[in-house]
Amino acid sequence: MRRLALTLLLPCAVALLVHLWLVQRRSADPLDSNTTSDEALPFYDVLVGVLSARHHHELRQAIRETWLGYLQRHPCFQHRVGVKFIVGKEGCPIPEEDREDPYSCTLLNFTESPAGQSSEIEIVKLPDPSVLLSSDVSVITLDFKVLHPVVITRLGVFPSGSLSEPQTNVTVKLLQLDQEEAVVTARFSSISTGALVNGVWYKPVEQFILPKGFEGTLVWQSLDSAGLTSVNSSSAQLNDGGGVLKFSSIAEGILPHRSALGFPGLAGGFTFNIYDGEALAGLLRARPSRMQQHALGLQQEDVSLEQESRRHRDMVFVDVVDTYRNVPTKLLQFYKWSVGNADFNLLLKTDDDCYIDVDAVLTKIDQKALKRSNFWWGNFRQSWAVDRIGKWQELEYPSPAYPAFACGSGYVVSRDLVQWLASNAEKLKAYQGEDVSMGIWMAAVGPQKYQDAGWLCEKECYLDMLSSPQHSAQELHQLWDRKRACGDPCGCPWGH
Repeated sequence: MRRLALTLLLPCAVALLVHLWLVQRRSADPLDSNTTSDEALPFYDVLVGVLSARHHHELRQAIRETWLGYLQRHPCFQHRVGVKFIVGKEGCPIPEEDREDPYSCTLLNFTESPAGQSSEIEIVKLPDPSVLLSSDVSVITLDFKVLHPVVITRLGVFPSGSLSEPQTNVTVKLLQLDQEEAVVTARFSSISTGALVNGVWYKPVEQFILPKGFEGTLVWQSLDSAGLTSVNSSSAQLNDGGGVLKFSSIAEGILPHRSALGFPGLAGGFTFNIYDGEALAGLLRARPSRMQQHALGLQQEDVSLEQESRRHRDMVFVDVVDTYRNVPTKLLQFYKWSVGNADFNLLLKTDDDCYIDVDAVLTKIDQKALKRSNFWWGNFRQSWAVDRIGKWQELEYPSPAYPAFACGSGYVVSRDLVQWLASNAEKLKAYQGEDVSMGIWMAAVGPQKYQDAGWLCEKECYLDMLSSPQHSAQELHQLWDRKRACGDPCGCPWGH
């Protein structure tokens, strides 16, 4: 037994001696370009960055009480691994109810009282009918987002060249963005023309409530050889109902997935009613007090975070507003911090809702000799389709599919790649998520990828997994307790 104990302790002793030698060597080297002060930078085999939201104290504490605490107490690993939680320095000053969506920090800005708009609202008005032009374009689209629920009542097309007759053989569809089935449809023909109202021919449709957050597209399509009568979008007046709708014009280059249609214009419009305008008006009346309460909450959050940081000394505050849309920038800022404040061979990035099997990660690094340069170790998604709607909406990356990117539950990159990212942080464009952004950035470098399914992409559990995402604080404890009790985080034979 004594010999076995010595055998187990020998690697830790060797690692500790190597660690102390490296620290001493770096502190004695006057040419060390990473040193930012008179003191030597701490050295780690692996620096771990844990992306964490400001209000996720419970998840951070669960990590401290499970795999992070284990690392800090381990006689060998405490010298090999450093762990930092990455937190945004600023909270969003806008309460969630007053944001355009829960993923960004953009004010839901209504320009007039919706309670006073009881009649139908027409989205398009033509100050001068002479701006209407015949074209050879057969399909035109208009994308929009709903910021407060509305009811679509009619779809319409512009008159034909005679200005008194409707366009015929034209179909108008309202679809959810990137969906094939229409929510409502209107067809204009010589025997079913609709009614002319304020220079637009309209047909009523079944009334649907479009909820807040609905992202839609209006599609006009000519079904014969004649093109659509249209107007350049800059020549028309669009009415957003005082801010309840947000229009996107392909002329602005915002929507590259629509630009293939090649025509920044309109071929008609639609009418809508604001749903429950009184409730929205009440929400706006209460906004000042809500903003004040939110500001007080942010002040209290700042105090709590400062106390937490002083107590645990494991948090890095980066200069971003802490929202989901800013996570790619948040990660880049941490890369900049890491190369200026630590010396390391590898950097492991994970999230605060992830279980990490640190024993398995470190063992594989040693057994597979993974301390390499130009190296990226993860579970890579290939040819992943770009979402144009919802939480993972991406409107600025033109390709229909992303380059290979590693699942967000965990991946490891070599220091030279982190150095490149940090050096180019101000030039790199942030896309909708840090995982796909990392894939786009790395596509420019072409690192050696080491595919490993042990970094799980979904909330699953396997005996040989390296990481698993999307867990609550309680679940992180359960996984870790099982791992320590019987070696299997997924469950012990005796039901521990």
